[in-house]
Amino acid sequence: MSHDSLQSLFIDELKDVYNAEKQLVTALPKMAKAASSPELSQALTQHLEETKGHVDRLEQIFKALDLPLRGKKCKGMEGLIEEGKEMLEEGGQDSVVDAGIISAAQRVEHYEMAAYGCLRTYAGLLGHEDAVKLLEQTLEEEEAADEKLTELAEGGINEAAAAVGQEGDIGRSR
Repeated sequence: MSHDSLQSLFIDELKDVYNAEKQLVTALPKMAKAASSPELSQALTQHLEETKGHVDRLEQIFKALDLPLRGKKCKGMEGLIEEGKEMLEEGGQDSVVDAGIISAAQRVEHYEMAAYGCLRTYAGLLGHEDAVKLLEQTLEEEEAADEKLTELAEGGINEAAAAVGQEGDIGRSR
């Protein structure tokens, strides 16, 4: 698609984030299942439900703009999910894997926050006020998910991961 207007860029980006969210609907259950921390698993499962809502909101925007309901392959999300998948396949100590899951999930959240922030701005400039409201709601949920992941990381998961392999090694440099 040629980006000859902000409207064409907006539509292209909507298609991209729509595909990204659909990819996450498939990936999040796998991450939740791999988490050993019940709190992390619950946070990922809760965000899966929110992600399904993000898909629904995007579909509302497509319908309001009279656009066909179809995404565009989001290579960025595909890469982020693939990196997370590789980390899970490598395995390791539970707390270290949980720290890695949080890291992978936060990269996804930051990617989404950037996308939704731009889309919200474009929608405002283009006069799509209903889309602005829907995109803002999704952006707020992405930010809340990122904050929850930070709380979990700082609430003990990272410390537990740091302690793995340190017994008897304290004070020694590697």
